[in-house]
Amino acid sequence: MKITTATSQFEAWLFARITLVKPDLETKHERMSESAFLFLRATFYRWAQLWPEVCADLASAPEALAVGDLHVENFGTWRDTEGRLAWGVNDFDEVWPLAYTNDLVRLAASVILAIRETRLALGREAAIEAILEGYTKAVEGGGRPFILAEGHPALHAMAVYRLKDPEPFWQKLNALTPLRKNAVPATAVKALCRMMPDPDLPLRIAHRVAGMGSLGRQRFVALADWKGGQVAREAKAAAPSACVWACGGKETVLYQKLLDRSLRCPDPYVRLKGRWIVRRLAPDCARIELSALPAQRDEIRLLRAMGWETANVHLGSLKATTIRRDLARRPAKWLSKAAASMTEAIGEDWERWRAR
Repeated sequence: MKITTATSQFEAWLFARITLVKPDLETKHERMSESAFLFLRATFYRWAQLWPEVCADLASAPEALAVGDLHVENFGTWRDTEGRLAWGVNDFDEVWPLAYTNDLVRLAASVILAIRETRLALGREAAIEAILEGYTKAVEGGGRPFILAEGHPALHAMAVYRLKDPEPFWQKLNALTPLRKNAVPATAVKALCRMMPDPDLPLRIAHRVAGMGSLGRQRFVALADWKGGQVAREAKAAAPSACVWACGGKETVLYQKLLDRSLRCPDPYVRLKGRWIVRRLAPDCARIELSALPAQRDEIRLLRAMGWETANVHLGSLKATTIRRDLARRPAKWLSKAAASMTEAIGEDWERWRAR
């Protein structure tokens, strides 16, 4: 199946389940042509198609409740119930029971593309080894969430670099055009109100354009004034993983299930509410793009942490002994070779997409 056919069929499938915003889809299609890295982020549905074919030997590995759409820009920070700054995987839109190797290969493939496009400045083999080293150590140690103020000074410095000036964050949200109340689904308004610090706060609700893989879904941000400052919540339409479209399975949203099982200090303001994924938005509660990191940074340490955090997710549903046994039988460079194969397939699709 060609990438253009896969895209149209997937979007038709998704449209039958949730409302899609046509201008946002058109923006997504345009951005998919900009770089192979953005194309990867936007097309998990295609990955779900290709993965069992290109990496058949890895697709049969033990299954975990996996992120699915994992990549180097799917990590961020949030505040836990104690107000501590935590770091980890930011988005679970595509969570599905998959071979644990899927997340590792996709993360490694995104690293290869990021290096090619000078988003990262280290060698490919060293980068992939760092991911696997972090993952393996976490599995051996039973995993542990990342609380940045405790034992992670280098990661903390990288994560908070973007917080030096929070004003642009609020300026961007305040620049959004408020919608009329009847333009926002009542279920979304209800979900947003329930996640505010006071459910009776007057809200200004606007449509928000963000992300890549989820670009095209309805996404609303609610702003309110509370106790001398602003607060924001986002409601994004939830849908079954693209794995259901690609490979079949029960149409269910597993976002909350993975949040509840993973080894992480949860953000109390991220919940699946009906058919909406609701989360707090703030300068320190957001996904971190590579461009937002300081120029001088320890990328090896960052990738080790990403590998470790991937294990934190998997250990919520797959025993460490099972993962260790499977890793022990893998040949040398298995992750590098698989990531290279998937990167090649992605590159071919991207070239076809650009030429459409």
